[in-house]
This record gives sequence, C-alpha cells and structure tokens, in this order.
Amino acid sequence: MEKETLFIAFSTQKGGVGKTAFTILMSSYLHYVKGLEIGVVDCDYPQHSIAEMRQRDMEQVMKNNYYKQLAYKQFTALKRKAYQVEKGMPEDAIDVAENLIDGATIQPDIIFFDLPGTLNSRGVVKTLGGMDYIFSPVSADRVVMESTLKFATMLNENLISVGKSDIKGLYLIWNMVDGREKNELYDVYENVIGELGLNILKTFVPDSKRFRRELTSGHKPVFRSTLFPAHNSLLKGSNLIALADEILKTIKQ
Repeated sequence: MEKETLFIAFSTQKGGVGKTAFTILMSSYLHYVKGLEIGVVDCDYPQHSIAEMRQRDMEQVMKNNYYKQLAYKQFTALKRKAYQVEKGMPEDAIDVAENLIDGATIQPDIIFFDLPGTLNSRGVVKTLGGMDYIFSPVSADRVVMESTLKFATMLNENLISVGKSDIKGLYLIWNMVDGREKNELYDVYENVIGELGLNILKTFVPDSKRFRRELTSGHKPVFRSTLFPAHNSLLKGSNLIALADEILKTIKQ
C-alpha cells in the first residue's frame, strides 16, 4: 500500500448548511460512479447521522425487494462492496481512519470525515489539523456567512498559514443558492472572501428539496443514500457532477 489516502472534511461551525449531506453525496458518487475507493469516519457525536443513515439504508434494502434487486445489480456490476462507515469521537477520528486503512482490502483513495458543527467540541480543531483538504459549505445569509468566515479565518491564521497542520487547501462552497438571486450580492461576498485570503469553488449548489430525498418504501428515485449514488433523473440542475469534478481537480485525483 504505497499510495496516499487523502483525509477530507466538509466542515463548518454553522449547522444546517449541508456538511453531512455533502459528505454523503460525494462519498456515494465518487465510490459508486467514479470508481474511487472511499471510506467515511462519522465522528459527529452524538447524532452520528451518516452511521444512522447507513443503518436505515440497510434496513430498507433488506425488507424491500425493489431496493434489494437494485443493490444486487449495482454491486454485482461494480464488483465492490459499499464503502465503509465507521463511528468515532472527534478526538479519536484520525486513529479510527488509520484503523480503517489498515483493515481495508483495498486502500481508500479518500476518507471523508463528518465532524460536529462547533469548534468547541473536544478534539475537533486537532482533527481538522490532520485533514489534507477542508471544504466549508456557505450560504448568502449574513449569519451563516459571518460564522463560516470566522471559522475559515481561524483555521487559516492558526493552522494553515503558520504550518501547524497537514492542510493543503481550504475552500468554501456556495450552497443553497437560488438561481434567481445569483447576482451582485454574491460578487460582494466573494470580494470579502478574497480579501480575507480565502478561496471559494466556482461551482455553486442550488437550493433544492431533492437533496433531502432518501430511500423510502415508495420506490421513488433516491438522491441521498450511503448505498446508492444520486439517481440520474435527479442530477440535472443539481450541479453535483460539476462539484465532484471541481473537487477532484482541486485535490488532484
């Protein structure tokens, strides 16, 4: 095992802006569609949302013949299993990831970390310092923007610029964007972001209810799942593929 496994976190200190959703969507798309070997460390204590979703997904597949057949076809065609989801505490997250790598048949290309939405939680800052890349979702809401800029600036000034971390890059991501409002307000915010020495990806993610669509007994196309990638019929207008491509280019994968 000679290649490097990248540690990546979608992280911010403001809840409800999409860090867990991005972790799931990117993990599933990159693993099931792009062919990368992915692992997830869910250390968002106490809710452990991704581990809980994996459990719900498994239960839905096991009791529903439609999803059971869908899973069989997918994993037979891919010749690979679902990506591994491990639970842990923020202060132990790196150790959990190292154990995941040591126990893997195929070394992961990327391990995504889902962390608590506050820097005050024990071990969060230390674990963030062990990431290779951090992506912070942000929306054009003043409270969210101020919180995210404070978070990103703190990491940049105290960890990245002074060389006290493994972080190779910190990038913001526009999320929950109403296409009708992608106007001069965003230009103003991006100027502020640039003046603070921060970076933001070009791809923006629209505000859409599809991002909450999980496995249900109704056999509707699924968007967010730990066992399946977002359904093709729901991808148009989501910018998910463009975001994945930009992230892969950014991390040089």
